[in-house]
Parts: sequence; C-alpha cells; structure tokens
Amino acid sequence: MATTRYIAFLRGVNVGGNKLVPMARLRALLLAMGFSGVATLLQRGNAVFSAKQQSAAKLGQQIEKAIEREFGFSVGVVMRTSAQLRAVLDANPLQVPADAGSRCLITFLSGPPDTSVLHALDPSAFIPDEFRHAGQEIYAHFPNGIGTSKLAAALGSARLGVTATARNLNTVTKLLALCLAEG
Repeated sequence: MATTRYIAFLRGVNVGGNKLVPMARLRALLLAMGFSGVATLLQRGNAVFSAKQQSAAKLGQQIEKAIEREFGFSVGVVMRTSAQLRAVLDANPLQVPADAGSRCLITFLSGPPDTSVLHALDPSAFIPDEFRHAGQEIYAHFPNGIGTSKLAAALGSARLGVTATARNLNTVTKLLALCLAEG
C-alpha cells in the first residue's frame, strides 16, 4: 500500500501553559503509532509524517485518541495531506505581500463550517483586515497585525461547528517544505 505525507495540526496545545505537549514526546508517540519520517515544526503542535494512505479524518481521530491516552487530555487534530496543503497555499484568495506571511492566517477546519456564522460577519466592520472562506479553510490577512485585530477575535471565537486551528502563512509554507524534504 502506498504511503502519503500527512500534516497534523493540533489545536490549542502549548498556549499559555495549557495542554502541554512536548514535541519530542509527540514525535515518539507518532513513531510508536507506526508512522515514519516524523518531524515537528515549532512548539505549537505541527507534525508531519508518512503513513499508509487512508482517510485523513480517520487518521486524525486515531491521533486524538493516542494523545488523550498519552497526555491525559483531549486535543482536536485537523489533518491535511501534503497535496492538500499545497492546494491550500495555491488557492489563497488574498493578495498578501511577500513579507506579510506572519500577518496572514489560514484556519484549517475539520469539515465544512456553519457558513451562517461567517456570513454574519460584516467585512466592512473589520477594514483593513479581510477574510475569505474557501472549502475547509478560512484565509485572513491582518495588515496591522493580529494581536489587536477585531477580526482575529471574531474569527477566533466564531462557533463554526467544527474543529478549527489557525497557522500563519510562514508556518504553513515551512510545513509544506518539510513535507517535501522528508517525503
């Protein structure tokens, strides 16, 4: 059976001293699950690995259960294949300057969101910030930074009905490079 490169995005780990998941232990856990070419990026729950080709959603559920057994708390895991990640980057509908990757977030969703929540957000209320929903991602650009953005707060608290976790454009680009380097 063919192997595929996967990216696991863990939601809400290592933030503010909560849900601590040391990346060395995460790598060891993924290796113990039978995955190969395991690598992590940063301390925010980004893991890349190879596994027999299967449903990414099912794989994410297996990782969620393993994390709960290993660390004693539940963590949402959103999965993408390396091909899907490349498509996400290629499909970015926002015109973001090359040096603004830290001010552009891609929110990865575990499934189709409740779009009524997104339609209820008035884009004109957040200018110069902007966002676009496409498939199972939400792209957002914060020209003046994320920390004080009303849009970032609105998107972060939006109840979309699915697991959602965001990474900046720089991180996503590095994860794709890591997939390609190890794959």
